[in-house]
Amino acid sequence: MPRFFMAGTNVLGGMAIIRGRDAEHVRVLRLRPGEDMIICDGQGTDYKCRLVSADKEQVEAEVIEVVPCPAEPNIKVTVLCGLPKGDKTDYIIQKCVEAGACEIMFFSSDRCVARPENPEKKLERWQRIAEEAAKQSGRGIIPQVSWAGDFAAALDVAVKKELRLFMYETGEREALNTVLEANRTAADAAIITGPEGGFAPFEADLARVCGLHICSMGERILRCETAPVVALTATMYATGNL
Repeated sequence: MPRFFMAGTNVLGGMAIIRGRDAEHVRVLRLRPGEDMIICDGQGTDYKCRLVSADKEQVEAEVIEVVPCPAEPNIKVTVLCGLPKGDKTDYIIQKCVEAGACEIMFFSSDRCVARPENPEKKLERWQRIAEEAAKQSGRGIIPQVSWAGDFAAALDVAVKKELRLFMYETGEREALNTVLEANRTAADAAIITGPEGGFAPFEADLARVCGLHICSMGERILRCETAPVVALTATMYATGNL
């Protein structure tokens, strides 16, 4: 069923009035009067609607039912990734949105290969990727994509969460599944993963001092764009969201 977020939409008297880019999308999809669609308010509520009319200016749809979005997990996970090079950011955003992240943040760390001077310039495109992935996967929110800053700023975000996971490939670590099993009822979580070169030892030491769980995902070394998706998926499974 086609899914739209409520930007440019008003709901008045049981009717949803859609204008702008989403109205154009309705026409591109060639939806006909009587066909159903879902309009989401971006806060986790779905408006099940039936198309009444569509023209060049606006689309009108009758609201049939208002329900909580069933696709939203009961744990709010912030994924923090060391900035990778190239378009790996696009993959991370798309797959983490599909897997259930509520927020995705990139940061610079000691071994980052990519060091853009103005990463903020990419935020608009990153947010569009998140929106399209949210529509495709039936999400009830559009996860926010942002630039955290440096490694210390990423840690500052993570320490405020109930469950704090730091993915590291060497040294003394806890098994991720063991940590997740002990925290199945956590309300929110942060997952920190590194860039292509991984984390420097001093960064792992700092994360440990800050009270993060230094976690292993097994003996295989995962690519920087794979690790956040795997860790997030494991978290969703452990908390009953898969």
